[in-house]
Amino acid sequence: MAAEPATPDGAGASLRDRLTLEAARIEAPDVVLAVTRRGRRTVVTAGRGPESATPREALRYELGSISKTYTVLLLATLAAEGLLGQDDRLAAHLPPTLRLPHRASHDITLRHLATHTSGLPRIPHRLLPGALLRPYDSGYARYDTDRLLRTFADIRPRHRAGRRWIYSNFGVSLLGPALARAAGETFPAVLGTRVLRPLGLTGTTLGPGPAGADAVGYRRDGRTPVPATDMGAFAAAGAVRATPQDMLSFLEAHLDPAGSPLSGPLEEVQTPQLHRGGPRGETHTLTWFQHPAPGGPMLFHAGATFGQQAFCGYHPASGIGLAAFATRRGRPCHLVPLAYELLYQLAGQES
Repeated sequence: MAAEPATPDGAGASLRDRLTLEAARIEAPDVVLAVTRRGRRTVVTAGRGPESATPREALRYELGSISKTYTVLLLATLAAEGLLGQDDRLAAHLPPTLRLPHRASHDITLRHLATHTSGLPRIPHRLLPGALLRPYDSGYARYDTDRLLRTFADIRPRHRAGRRWIYSNFGVSLLGPALARAAGETFPAVLGTRVLRPLGLTGTTLGPGPAGADAVGYRRDGRTPVPATDMGAFAAAGAVRATPQDMLSFLEAHLDPAGSPLSGPLEEVQTPQLHRGGPRGETHTLTWFQHPAPGGPMLFHAGATFGQQAFCGYHPASGIGLAAFATRRGRPCHLVPLAYELLYQLAGQES
């Protein structure tokens, strides 16, 4: 992939100017907007806070729920290897000693978890009181794998698997131990060997790096820093950290699956699985949200942790991908709607 020249002209200069204006609208200590157009990259930074010793564009940002796109790509990769099937029952990839008293739990498949149709709640009920009382304290950190699986055994699904779409961090988190067991490695290890390494994502991890390597998140006030997010056993649903350049590489792999060692899985995760909300609703692939756009659909996902927000999306018809990051949590930041609209407009200009 080619980087944009330091002193671009023509369309490159116009795009850089556009990104600079848009980044200035985002009210956060640190902001990064990064675009790839058929392999040519443009990255701009901004922010209301002082820049750290490491440039903003070189920091690793917490991706929150965008992590799910990495986890489900891993699911598709292991399925392509024949280590599991996407329609395998979850229980077949959990310890045989785990007792599941609720009949509906036995019918949940790996595909149900990936597509948020498992019937499981967004988060375990026991996390709700703490989330309300301590909104910047990660209750996820207190869950190890054993507790996560015991909680799954205790919770009665809200409905039979496959009947209804309910966004579920809890459901996707269960893919972590299931995929790890199928591959015979820990979840971080198998994600690294099957997804991160083949895609050359050397700036992507599931945990904090050395001092100065990671962006620092802030509360809604934009001044109070929050600790790095510890997702515990919920890593599959929200623990990935990535640099902007790595995120562009991830998007470019989806834009050009044929040029990737994971070509089959990359195509698989973009295949529509369900539609909800009637004619004006939205389509879901195995892992991405899909909306209509000029020239063809655009696919995207957003994420947030306790002090950061992120967005990534791409438009296959135009070869455009966009990643956005901000070190602030909350709607006043405006990162996600701004990034979504920017991607839509850029797609329209190229179509």
